[in-house]
Amino acid sequence: MFRSLRRALCAAALLLPLLVGAQTAQAAEARADAGAGYWHTSGRQILDASGQPVRIAGINWFGFETGNYVVHGLWSRDYKSMIDQMKSLGYNTIRIPFSDDIFKPGTVPNSIDFSSGKNADLQGLNSLGILDKIVSYAGQDGLKVILDRHRPDAGGQSALWYTAAVPESTWIANLKALATRYKGQDAVVGIDLHNEPHDPACWGCGDASLDWRLAAQRAGNAVLGVNPDLLIFVEGVQTFNGVSGWWGGNLMGVAQYPVQLSVANRVVYSAHDYATSVAQQSWFSDPSFPANMPGIWDKYWGYIFKQNIAPVWVGEFGTTLTSTVDQKWLAALVSYLRPTSTYGADSFHWTFWSWNPNSGDTGGILKDDWQTVDTVKDGYLASVKAPGFPGSGGGTDPGDPGGGTAACTAAYSVSSDWGGGFNAEVKVTNSGTTALKSWKVTWTWPGAQKVTSMWNASYTQTGSAVTATNASHNGAVAVGGSASFGFGGAPGGGGVPSVSCTAT
Repeated sequence: MFRSLRRALCAAALLLPLLVGAQTAQAAEARADAGAGYWHTSGRQILDASGQPVRIAGINWFGFETGNYVVHGLWSRDYKSMIDQMKSLGYNTIRIPFSDDIFKPGTVPNSIDFSSGKNADLQGLNSLGILDKIVSYAGQDGLKVILDRHRPDAGGQSALWYTAAVPESTWIANLKALATRYKGQDAVVGIDLHNEPHDPACWGCGDASLDWRLAAQRAGNAVLGVNPDLLIFVEGVQTFNGVSGWWGGNLMGVAQYPVQLSVANRVVYSAHDYATSVAQQSWFSDPSFPANMPGIWDKYWGYIFKQNIAPVWVGEFGTTLTSTVDQKWLAALVSYLRPTSTYGADSFHWTFWSWNPNSGDTGGILKDDWQTVDTVKDGYLASVKAPGFPGSGGGTDPGDPGGGTAACTAAYSVSSDWGGGFNAEVKVTNSGTTALKSWKVTWTWPGAQKVTSMWNASYTQTGSAVTATNASHNGAVAVGGSASFGFGGAPGGGGVPSVSCTAT
């Protein structure tokens, strides 16, 4: 998203017949395994290499597009620990913004902490080399990556896909370079061609210097010419036929002027949507708000999904959540995106803005210490999170179809304790020889502690005994893999109890 420029503008049944239970388990396992290989589209859905539908439920991790020329937060943590945490929270995709500066020979990434062994394998690498490492580790962890050409240079967002210093030829050459670089690495499923085109960019006007739809076709075809397996993510504009909206958020022109590429079933349309912490819009002050919002979203981009034209990915949406209006907006948008438990992958796709806490007008999923999760913000997204994808290695064995032992261990750690309350995390690890379909963790506190909230798991508490069971998106755990959940409790000062894990 743009920074200061934006401000200037704008319990399932327990007694089922065995046969039904077996079919349900098989279906759940199939869903957990969905996402392998490269992806393509079919109507409004994205399908994996074997034709199973998938849902992008992800997070933006920015920094490569700034003067640091690398994702932010590496001054505080190891990159692998952050990717692991993203996975543990139930995000399955990372959108990584970059600028064309990272292709320049003299660009040197900065603000990376190498002390105490952090980020050791990034030492001496340029920005593209570090991007390689992030993509590789994300793929091992079972996360997919979407590369976002966010800016032509680190100086700021541009209205058009080119500037005097970065012409269209450079833009396309660099997109092709990335597509070639990651050819055969299906962790990278696609490229977001340009972030937030806005006025004077048009859609369908026919002027090659201003028509974003035509430019997206030129760039998309160039990318597919070197890597035909990628998805091409195309954002909207600001204004169509006199109707204006968020930068990149107006896809009204698709109905009349769809993007047409040389390889079929590769286009995913992308919208951005924000709340009042970014800018005011007329619909926020409508007396019917938030009931008016589904109609607004239908008009700008939702119709593309509802009319089965193509998949729609909300590539950015975020807020500080400080105002009641913003809280109502986020709740309404999450509902509109279609809960996974009800609709599965027949849903809108999304990547929340942002992982980073240092996004001035939205904040992030992480708090300012780059460690602690904003559990309220993350909690809003729980219903639209989705299963992860098969990893490319590093403990992502899909399981033992011939049968094996299901087993797990759990590790409990306190992330913060202020006396009156505390936050804790439990990491569940598959220690058996077959993939887990579900897990349950139990513990008993020696004192009077009570769970006050829990994320990425559900719980019951009787006296001091707590039982936590997996959420729908993190019950499937590959051999050697792990899943995590967190919770808040009170009072603090209770120490760490012993925990046990039961797997199926």
